[in-house]
Amino acid sequence: MIFDCLIIGAGPAGLTAAIYLSRYRRNILVIDEGRSRAALIPESHNYPGFRGISGAQLLKILDDQVSQYGVEVQRQKVVSLSREPQGGLTAEVGSGARVRAAKVLLATGIIDEGPKLPGLKQVIYEGSLRFCPICDAYEAVDRRIGVLGSVATAAKKALFLRTYSREVVLLSIDAPKPLDREVLALLSNTGVKIVKGVVDVERSGDSISAVLANGERYRVDVLYPALGAAVRSQLAVELGARCTEDGALIVDEKQRTSVEDLYAAGDVVSDLHQLSVATGHAAIAATEIHNALPPNYR
Repeated sequence: MIFDCLIIGAGPAGLTAAIYLSRYRRNILVIDEGRSRAALIPESHNYPGFRGISGAQLLKILDDQVSQYGVEVQRQKVVSLSREPQGGLTAEVGSGARVRAAKVLLATGIIDEGPKLPGLKQVIYEGSLRFCPICDAYEAVDRRIGVLGSVATAAKKALFLRTYSREVVLLSIDAPKPLDREVLALLSNTGVKIVKGVVDVERSGDSISAVLANGERYRVDVLYPALGAAVRSQLAVELGARCTEDGALIVDEKQRTSVEDLYAAGDVVSDLHQLSVATGHAAIAATEIHNALPPNYR
């Protein structure tokens, strides 16, 4: 069987595209390895139509909506993509199976990088960690906000969060070394404190404590990581798709990559990691894919 479209990734972008393409009466398949970053969102307050919704809840709603159209979602990993001489692409999955499709939409997103802090995974699991200040910093107004990371990666996010609180602290995991004077001056002038030597984080009642190398603890009400992220664009890049220095795929106004028949949507494309951006990309890509395929008249 040759599918009209294979969607790789079942996050907000992938599932939105699946809804559109199924309603366009296209024969599609979704493959996802179960690592959607959206599932880690404790609660987003700026997604239109919801006063507050967790990433897991949103994915469940989208998944239910997709299932009503009979779309198959396979839980496995795509390990490679290859071009077919006559057009279209073939995906090889972890099971060894091969899937052919006339078009492929890559909605694989990004994965956050993190230091090996023993308590970090537990804090993420408890939903205490906040990933997106654009999504929910409004709910942290006048609270004590911590930004975890190296000074180089955390400074920009710390400065952004000063819009919401006078108490913003940069919890530095840098090895001791001279810091950029210009960055230090900017942080100092805006009232952002730097606490060095963070070796772990732990939940402490309703707050989170950063554990310092000397055993001291620094308490914050809300913690945002700023540790960088890896763009999961390798499948496209290996085919020769154009990308930015950070690995984000470069697409045109129709979400087409530089590889024929390959489209991309969501965080794998944009550095504005927002649910609404991902779903907008997906709607554009799905409609272009439908229009580019041969007509499927009733």
